[in-house]
Amino acid sequence: MDFTAIVSAMAPDTYNKLAEAVATGRWADGTPLSAEQKEQTLQLVLAYQSKVLKSQDIFTVGPDGQIVHKSKAELKKQFSDPAAIARFSHDDL
Repeated sequence: MDFTAIVSAMAPDTYNKLAEAVATGRWADGTPLSAEQKEQTLQLVLAYQSKVLKSQDIFTVGPDGQIVHKSKAELKKQFSDPAAIARFSHDDL
């Protein structure tokens, strides 16, 4: 099985566990990742973001394999939609 097939067959739960391991430097049971494990796990996480998630969120890997960067104007436009942000008044309890 080649690398692309492994990434495509990966379950979302597996991706989440690998992403957490890379972020914390430890497996779920608390065992630290070795340098080689961290490198390989990071490669899997980035490949999954690129090939499966096809995310356009800032600082993720896009479908083209490049890190997604957005200008200040693009971010303002993205977050300017009032329906996308929950707003509560002080008295809403």
